[in-house]
Amino acid sequence: MIANPVRFLSEDDLRPLLRLANLIPAMERALADFSSGRVLQPVRQIVSVTQYSGFMGLMPAVYGDVSGAKLVNFYPNNGERGLPTHLAVIVLFRAETGEPLAVMDGRLITEMRTAAVSAVATKLLSSPVARTLAILGSGVQARAHYQALSLVRNFDDVRVWSRNSDHAEALADEIGARATSAEDAVRGADVVVTVTASSEPVLRGEWLKPGCLVNAVGAVGAKRREVDTDAMRGAVIVDSRDAAMKESGDILLAGAAIYAELGELLAGTKPMPDAEVIVFKSLGLAVEDLAAAKLVLDSLTNSR
Repeated sequence: MIANPVRFLSEDDLRPLLRLANLIPAMERALADFSSGRVLQPVRQIVSVTQYSGFMGLMPAVYGDVSGAKLVNFYPNNGERGLPTHLAVIVLFRAETGEPLAVMDGRLITEMRTAAVSAVATKLLSSPVARTLAILGSGVQARAHYQALSLVRNFDDVRVWSRNSDHAEALADEIGARATSAEDAVRGADVVVTVTASSEPVLRGEWLKPGCLVNAVGAVGAKRREVDTDAMRGAVIVDSRDAAMKESGDILLAGAAIYAELGELLAGTKPMPDAEVIVFKSLGLAVEDLAAAKLVLDSLTNSR
């Protein structure tokens, strides 16, 4: 008999318990542990829902004292219906016994842990004096990335581009940025974030200045890319080699070589890259979701 009832936590339940200031160091630990072999995690399984232009991903992992999985749906056309493009549920178990601990809405966790991972990369790989941020995209992840990256660098010049100029203007007004063209946003930027639903390049390497860090986040899938081949000429860092070689069109279509996993750099098992441009390709890992979900459970326990 299971002694304790399984908690169900909605997005409203999660919102006061998740803090980027806590998520960022949790993602650092999770990524280092993943690349050090302390996480049991296969590459996610993808089921294409072609009739609705979407897909469902199954993302299981075992990490420390918890195991679990995220079921995540990505429907790029949901924005036209006023719905999030990413919708998910996370199920958490006790690793030692398999007892279910909680079922959590996964949309907010996905949003925040993705931005927190980019903040980890930005803290580690960008210039300590980076001041100019370019955001290509204007949706949920654009907002989350601005919030997360602002915790690790002091940006005084933020530029926004989106295929929807009204959305770009709205985001720019909201965060005190400037809406402009993609090229003008990127030229001279110290850090660039691509968080679009595009399947074709929106970022061109010829726009990037030496010393720039690119956080390439939006394109998932072997045939989707946000970043052109020229932009991939520098050092390419990934969250997972295995996932990147299966799921990253940015890497596969450019024929780019992977320099290291971000966790290897965090753990000190690979030297920091010496390149004119660095691209961090983020695909998202189940261990990130489990680490975030465990933070939520710990917050609940500590608040009692």
